[in-house]
Amino acid sequence: MIDKELLEILACPATRQPLRLATADEVARVNTGVTAGTLVNVGGAKVEGPLTAGLVREDGAVLYAIREDIPVLLIDEGIALR
Repeated sequence: MIDKELLEILACPATRQPLRLATADEVARVNTGVTAGTLVNVGGAKVEGPLTAGLVREDGAVLYAIREDIPVLLIDEGIALR
């Protein structure tokens, strides 16, 4: 998973807000949309494949996937949670 020291310095690429690890409920909610085939990212592309982890912006509005233990911190890859 993400090293605690790394997590302390990571920030949202769009707003520079701090990030935290997504809860199991947040990941499950995203995966429901992935499974249904209805979830799109901020860039408008369909989100492929379920997530095992993610990072959530401080305001709770956006989740960034963690894939193969690497945070995908690209603005267009963010997933709106609201």
